[in-house]
Amino acid sequence: MHTLLFLLLLAGTHSATARTHSLKYFITASSQVPNFPEFVAVGYVDEVQMIHYDSNTKKVEPKQDWMLKATDSQYWEIQTQNFLGTQQNFKGNSETLKERFNQTEGVHIVQFMSGCEWDDETEEVKGYNQHGYDGEDLISLDLETETWIAPTPQAVITKLKWDNDKALLAYWKNYYTQECPDWLKKYLEHGKSSLLRTELPSMSLLQKSPSSPVSCHATGFYPDSAMLFWRKDGEEHHEDVYVGEVLPNHDGTFQMSADLQVSSIPPEDWRRYDCVFQLSGVKEDIVKRLDKDSVESNREKPTDVTTTTTTTIIVAAVVALAVVLAVIGFIMYRKRNAECPPSPGNDPNVLKPLNPQ
Repeated sequence: MHTLLFLLLLAGTHSATARTHSLKYFITASSQVPNFPEFVAVGYVDEVQMIHYDSNTKKVEPKQDWMLKATDSQYWEIQTQNFLGTQQNFKGNSETLKERFNQTEGVHIVQFMSGCEWDDETEEVKGYNQHGYDGEDLISLDLETETWIAPTPQAVITKLKWDNDKALLAYWKNYYTQECPDWLKKYLEHGKSSLLRTELPSMSLLQKSPSSPVSCHATGFYPDSAMLFWRKDGEEHHEDVYVGEVLPNHDGTFQMSADLQVSSIPPEDWRRYDCVFQLSGVKEDIVKRLDKDSVESNREKPTDVTTTTTTTIIVAAVVALAVVLAVIGFIMYRKRNAECPPSPGNDPNVLKPLNPQ
């Protein structure tokens, strides 16, 4: 799904001191998916899962110890009851969508994502409310215009109904600009020992063969807000450079690579190039100078590089597949409790049934 999968992209000048934090909830309701719960809900802070609920266990459970400090026992009881109700709501929405798309059987998935992002330097806040069906965008909220966007004809009837529901729009605007950022900051404070930590990477220059690009590989860093790029004579260099995506490691840290095509660079000019790594929250750069002695070859150490890289790609692919199948979401609730975040199951305006009648 185009807009339910989010990547944190760093753009503009290379300033790694500011950091964008996020609180996101995902729900997935599915039918006829083998060995997968019909309803799953999860919550994430800075891409770290902190709660989980599914239709098999019928219980909301913490995934991080610091979540127990940020909430009380009543929170878990209330959220469990709320999700039991939300589960039934989504089941009804699934049937409504099958009718609208003229479907009678087969595998179908309804998805919902709600969340906010907060820039700890500019204080800028962004909110997201997006629904999807069978891997395609269904309907989403444009917070700036306070209107709903329906890219598919089957969702127009819902858009017209929700656009006229001013109470619902007012609720979401308040939630995304006030409540969601407040809870995000609370979670960051309770989980700061892990969420706000910084871990620097180990860096290597790798080359499969003399004609292959030199890959600058950084692994073991946290958070994932990082930049990796090549410089020539101290200036950022883009020609014949390919920068890969940030990928997760099994231990919760991240890795990324930036490849430089060196086949046209004379050996005596190699030292004019260096690879630079910048990490959010860390002022000093890590620099790796390009020279023959610093480049490791797969031909000499195949297990060190090839095995590690292959394993990483497999792990990343599994993670991506899990997200696509279970792009799991969450509906934030309106109930205001000093010890409990807002809960959608308590307010009929939070998640209207897709059928407006």
